[in-house]
Parts: sequence; C-alpha cells; structure tokens
Amino acid sequence: MKRKHRKPWGVLVAIVLGIAVGSFLRDHPHTIEFPFFPIFDTLGKVFLNALTLVVVPLVFSSIISGIARIGQEGSLGRLGFKMAFFYLSTNVTAILLGLLAVNLINPGANVSLPSPEGLSLSIQDHLASREQITFTSMLVSIVPSNILKALSHGEMLGLIFFSLLFGYAISKIESETSSNLRTFFLGVFQTMIEITHIIMRFLPYGVFCLVAKVFMTTSGDSLRSVALFGLAVLLGLSMFTFIALPLFLKGIAKVSPLRHFKAMSPALVTAFSTSSSSASLPITIDCVEKRAGVSHRICSLVVPLGTSINMCGSALYECVAALFIAQAYNIQLSFTTQFLTVVLSLLASFGVAGVPSGSLIAVLLILKALGLPQEGIGLIMAVDRLLDMCRTTTNVFADSCCAVLVAKSEGEKGVLVQDPVDNY
Repeated sequence: MKRKHRKPWGVLVAIVLGIAVGSFLRDHPHTIEFPFFPIFDTLGKVFLNALTLVVVPLVFSSIISGIARIGQEGSLGRLGFKMAFFYLSTNVTAILLGLLAVNLINPGANVSLPSPEGLSLSIQDHLASREQITFTSMLVSIVPSNILKALSHGEMLGLIFFSLLFGYAISKIESETSSNLRTFFLGVFQTMIEITHIIMRFLPYGVFCLVAKVFMTTSGDSLRSVALFGLAVLLGLSMFTFIALPLFLKGIAKVSPLRHFKAMSPALVTAFSTSSSSASLPITIDCVEKRAGVSHRICSLVVPLGTSINMCGSALYECVAALFIAQAYNIQLSFTTQFLTVVLSLLASFGVAGVPSGSLIAVLLILKALGLPQEGIGLIMAVDRLLDMCRTTTNVFADSCCAVLVAKSEGEKGVLVQDPVDNY
C-alpha cells in the first residue's frame, strides 16, 4: 500500500504555538494558576519514551538486514569492500565538517539551561564523569560480554558491533537458514518502521509539549541559539554537499559534479519535499541508472543499501545536535568525548530510519550514550523539520555519489558522459 506523506504544517504550527505558549507562561507565571509545566514535562517525557522504545530493535534489525543483504547479493568481496570504503569516507567527512561548523559557530554559547533532575548532582559532577571516558574504555565497550545486557541497557556501541557481526555471519551459513533469518530481521525492521510511523503521527503534540517546556524555562536568547544551531547544520551540509562531494566526484571518479547535480535533480527535489530517503528511493534509482548512466548491477545494490546505512547528512546533523545540546547545558566536552560523539554519530547513522524526523531517534541514542540530558532535544525540534528536508536531500545525493564512485572504480565507461535528458 502506498503511504500518503504527511505535510509538515502540523509540526510547524506546533513549533510556533509551543514557542508562543512557553514564552507567555514564562513572562506571566501568575496570570493563569494552572500547573502547565508538569503537564508539558510529563507528556514530553512520554513522547521521548515512545521514540526511545524503537531505538534498539530498529537499529538492531536495520544493520543486520543491510549487512546480510550484501551477502545475499554475493558482493562481500571486492564490490562490498568498495562500497564500505566510500560509505565510510563520505560519512566521516560529513561528521568532521559538522564538528567543525558547530565548534566554529558555537550555537549554544548564549543559552544556559538548568541541569535536569537525574543528570547528576551538579554540572561539575557530570563533567568529571564524562572525563573518565578514554579510548581504551570506549574500545572495551564495543565488544559486549553479554549481548542481552547490552540490549536491555541500550549500550549502542556493543549493540552495533554485534549487529554488524551477526549480519555478516548470516551471509556465511547455509542458504535456507540464511534466507529465513534475513526474512525474519527484514520483517522486524519493516515492523519497527511501521511503529515509527505510528509514533510520528503524534509528533506535533510531542513537539508542542517539548518546545513549550523549553521556552518556559529559558530566556529569549534560546531563539538566537536555535537559529545559530540551524545555521551550523546548514553550513556543515553545504560544505559537504557543494565542496566535499564534488571533490570526491572530480578527484576520484573524474566526472563532472555539475552534470551529476543535473542528473540527480528530480530525486533531490523529491527528497527535499518528502523528507524521506525511502520514499525517494524509486526516483533515486531511476536517476542514477537512466540519467547518470550507472549500471543496474551497481545501482541496484549500492543505492538501496545506502538508503539504509549511508546517511551522511543525518550523521552530520546528529553530531551537531549532540554538541549543541551539551553547549546549551554549559557542558564542555573534552576532545576524547567529542571523538566519541563522532564515532557514535557514524554508527548511529547506520540504523536511522529513512522516514521524516527519523534522525531524532538517533540523536536520543547519542545523548543517552554520552550521558547528556535527553530533554534538550526540545530545543532542536524548533528547527528540525526544515533541517530534516535539507539533510535528507544530502543523504540522497551522497548515496548517488557513492554509486558513481563504485561504478567508475569498476571501470564503467558510460557514467555521466553526457548531460541527462530531462524526462520528468
């Protein structure tokens, strides 16, 4: 059944109302004698819990399905290595550009949110606990001694490592059993996507409560900080889309970046309007094959798999969001913790659902792993819808670039040799 894409107006209205109501109640606390804050706080936490509910099964099944698919296509050899190399290269580049942008603009410098209950006894205690993160402890946490404990406690580094290992192992066992397991985890993944869609129906209400709560407890400077956060994300996405990826295309694939932009324009417009890389997939494949000239053999593997695990724009956004929330709570993250944020953003992007606002789940995952207050996500929700449209466009373009890079490395001659014929 074809899913009807929901318009962003409900979320945008919820953001405006949340800002207005929260600001009014902050400036006129005794005008209406009613406990608004506890209500907004409770309903916001319920919505956050609903989002967090799908994190573990969604990431688990998504990664296993994606890695097992490579084995199913018989491409775990040379082609699989090339895909992994280009996926990793583009993702790391995107995250580092996001890290540069957020440290350059420092969007959270002008707002200081109060430390929420349960974070720690004080910000200083929190800083002390974060400084205990070392490369050695991070490395040890990647390999869990008990996968059930890792699942129940949401230890994402261990969970992602086990998922990668499990997906690879599925491709190595006998075909019938392997097929059954692939079908099972694909079913789990599709079910989690459907649950995500159900939760997203309540997104406007959750956004209203979280945004209203934030603006009840912060000054007007938070608006400026949120605007600067959006600017940091857009700066990072722009540098990646219009500088880094064209350099990949020109320097490695030896093709015209401008010609590739023209070839992918229908898919990019679709991605921007739907905020869903999954919904854009049919048009993306059509553009990569018919307009960019990549063979079906390469396109049918690289693009669909990239839609599941190659979320460059989302990875950049997650890194910037986590660091912005830390800045907003006046939490200075050490170099080691920022490096951990880069690693978590890279790994978390592998399990991001290709649906509108799917990155919010990954941001919650990173905040939990770093010990940062999850309530801070209310700040970024004020501009998330617009940024979602932009990062989805970047995701789709990065997938298409990886397809071109793999195709050229395989010696294909017809890739971007002429301007595309506009048949849309």
